Amino acid sequence: MILATPNFHQPRGNTVTVQRIADGLENLDVETEIISITENSSVTALPPSDITHGFHAYKFYKFKEHLKTKIESFVVTMTGTDLNHDLYHQDKRADVIQCLSEAKAIHVFNEEAKQVLVKEAPNMANKIYVIPQGATLFKETDFSIEKEENTFLFVLPAGIRKVKNVPFAINMLKTLYEKYPSVRLLLVGPVIEEDEGQIVKNLVDQNKDWVSYIGQIPHSNMGAIYKQADALLNTSHTEGQPSAIIEAMAYSLPVLVSSNHGNLSLVFNEKTGFVYNNEVEFLDYAEQLVNNNEIREKLGEAAQAYIEKYHSSTSEVQTLLKIYQDVLKERLSLTEA
Repeated sequence: MILATPNFHQPRGNTVTVQRIADGLENLDVETEIISITENSSVTALPPSDITHGFHAYKFYKFKEHLKTKIESFVVTMTGTDLNHDLYHQDKRADVIQCLSEAKAIHVFNEEAKQVLVKEAPNMANKIYVIPQGATLFKETDFSIEKEENTFLFVLPAGIRKVKNVPFAINMLKTLYEKYPSVRLLLVGPVIEEDEGQIVKNLVDQNKDWVSYIGQIPHSNMGAIYKQADALLNTSHTEGQPSAIIEAMAYSLPVLVSSNHGNLSLVFNEKTGFVYNNEVEFLDYAEQLVNNNEIREKLGEAAQAYIEKYHSSTSEVQTLLKIYQDVLKERLSLTEA
């Protein structure tokens, strides 16, 4: 079993998803190998495997077309950017559609994503499967962060790129910090776009009293950060289905997230978290989190219960395994015919 994903050696959302799926499959006695499809252009063939699962339709398609040995059967997961941007990009759309056309099965994280695909490629509706992302279970590590006493810590885990809208979080929370000096913001994640990284670093330097940026850390250490956090932020313009939100909710953390399709598939406003549509709502919800223990506990408990019910990592890999098995059966029957 080959899992082929872009940028595997950076702790991005795709990396987290693929590693979780690989771990789950191996627990079901499925031998897996993860291939990073963006770091090494000299790869011309994949190792032998029964089936290949590609992540990010556009990037996987460009990778597979570069190979000298054709991939016979593959499943593809639409992860976010490919669905929200590449599918509508005049120079990328044809490749995305072709990838989906060739795929034996298409995996998306939520029903909204499926409806987008059905609208754009109605002839593929019968091979689109909705499987919500599972929650990662973290083991204890030696990693820790120092949280100042009597402070309120917002955490924003994100690779620094324009679509993640990190400057918005700093600028908005600065207003709250001026009113509540106990507010703190911790940014976690690699710089992916250098220009955006410089903007964020400049903002961090200007707000050192209350903003910290620790850069890229091993994903296995995120559990320690969730334990110290008081709330989690997601300010992205678009998302697939963010692993960090699922993880934080599993830790009973209240979340404050932007109103995009990926976030809305996880967070129901004022029930399992807060969803904002504008600056006024962001500040109102953030202030409630800082000031109201009862609301924080209520949202955190509801969030954890929701993740336990709907985002089981066991169910995720069992459903994927069934899809792989069906694809293999179909290929075998065609071969025998």
